[in-house]
Amino acid sequence: MIEAVSCGGVVIFRGKILLLYKNYKNRYEGWVLPKGTVEEGEEYKETALREVKEETSADASIIKYVGKSQYTFNTPEDTVVKHVHWYLMMGVSYYSKPQKEEYFQDSGYYKFHEAYHLLKFANEKQILEKAYSEYMELKRNNLWGSPKYY
Repeated sequence: MIEAVSCGGVVIFRGKILLLYKNYKNRYEGWVLPKGTVEEGEEYKETALREVKEETSADASIIKYVGKSQYTFNTPEDTVVKHVHWYLMMGVSYYSKPQKEEYFQDSGYYKFHEAYHLLKFANEKQILEKAYSEYMELKRNNLWGSPKYY
């Protein structure tokens, strides 16, 4: 069994959430949140920001850590246990461009209920719920977008 660590972001701009659509060799892979593998010597926050930028071309800043998800998948050689650390992020605009090299065909910002239903994986839906709840709490307290908060 192999342990792997990734980091990603729930990027929100004006109340909408950034998603990516993956299609590998004309096979539906689903809508996902941006995430990727931690590189040698990298902090988790750095990985999350880098992966969001690489996969979506979107600029964002980290607001807070929202939690960890875990899943398992098989490769021909072994079973991989993947731990993903997630951050709530604030986007700077609606701009995004999917990373074609990673088989992302589309990207965009969606309202919460749309994003929730588009997401393919249950663990990402749970992280979205948690991150969006944090976002709403910050908005209620007029802290979202306030430089003194982060």
